[in-house]
Amino acid sequence: MTVKIHIELDDTHREFAEKMVADGIYPSVSSVIQAGIEHMMHNDAVTADPLAGMADEINRRMELPKDQWIPLEDDTMFDDIRALIRAKRG
Repeated sequence: MTVKIHIELDDTHREFAEKMVADGIYPSVSSVIQAGIEHMMHNDAVTADPLAGMADEINRRMELPKDQWIPLEDDTMFDDIRALIRAKRG
């Protein structure tokens, strides 16, 4: 089933889509947009949950040997942040 909808494109996207039609790559601007959506639907990098990729990366890093972890023993970041907070509170 095909449904007619109204979308807005900025000039850059409209010009690109129209060029694809003028070059004979797609028969219409609608086809260009449909192809873009199809690409996203079939692209493995696109996930339904945008946090899933981040969770996968965190899990991958957690599985690294401990000698590859960034040491926090000498890190003063949290102390520095606490000092900034104390200073702002007065």
